[in-house]
Amino acid sequence: MDTEQYFKNLNVPASRIDVVLDTDTFNEIDDQFAISYLLASSDKLNLKALYAAPFYNHHSTSPGDGMQKSYDEILRLLALTGRQEYAPVTFRGSEDYLKDETTPVPSDAAANLVALASGYSPDNPLYVIAIGAITNVASALLLKPEIAENIVIVWLGGHGREYHDTKEFNLFQDVAAARVVFGSGAPVVQLPCMGVVSSFSVPFVELAHYLDGKNDLCDFLVGRVRNEIDSYAKGLAVSRVLWDVTAVAWLLNDNDRFMLSRLDTLPVPEYDGRYAYDHSRLIRYVYHINRDALATDLFEKLSGSRL
Repeated sequence: MDTEQYFKNLNVPASRIDVVLDTDTFNEIDDQFAISYLLASSDKLNLKALYAAPFYNHHSTSPGDGMQKSYDEILRLLALTGRQEYAPVTFRGSEDYLKDETTPVPSDAAANLVALASGYSPDNPLYVIAIGAITNVASALLLKPEIAENIVIVWLGGHGREYHDTKEFNLFQDVAAARVVFGSGAPVVQLPCMGVVSSFSVPFVELAHYLDGKNDLCDFLVGRVRNEIDSYAKGLAVSRVLWDVTAVAWLLNDNDRFMLSRLDTLPVPEYDGRYAYDHSRLIRYVYHINRDALATDLFEKLSGSRL
């Protein structure tokens, strides 16, 4: 890929594009919103596949268990929205994280990404939206490094550059995978969490006002948030950051309506929770979220049943 094409691929696409979504769907409550928002944006985003990503926290017993629960949650959401046509292109991902920076973790998701991406080109790339530990994507790049020229990776991961560390959930689960992705040569759009996407916070009362009772999907999403909040803060005035929605929104960001970004030095995640920087390469770095504009679009699409 020449330099001109590389920088062109770091811009918001102007036309309808093909995308895949790599998601740790059962990890929290925001992945479900991101999938729903993607399905409701089919006028711009043509979904080709869904990948279940590994995760390990209080919602899982291991990375593999988290991946399987995410796979099941994707299918549950597809059934709820009546979009079962995507079930055959929903794939299980890695059951563990990378052991090093040279050995892929084989999975159906990684194999499908290799096969799909091989059919694209630098001037017609496949957009890879990643909203979990980026193991599946890194494994695909290790299996076939040349696909880096055929994809654009939009990743919600890491913290803002001014934040005191990089120990964000998606990144720090699999630092090796993040290093593989940033070092692959693929165009990367990074949406950092603390300090940037953390501003996309939605009070529960606002969520309920705009979505509760609108349709079965909205009731499901509101119920997921209500149950999560009740588990740790019942009775309190609480808001939730819908982190993962922003990664989908980047591809809908015509005229910077949802967020602001810049070309910036490529970060190199270190194993000690810090960034080093490769000044010879640039990525697209999102540094501000237009919260109200994005929340309005999200609520309108979900409540309007544009699935």
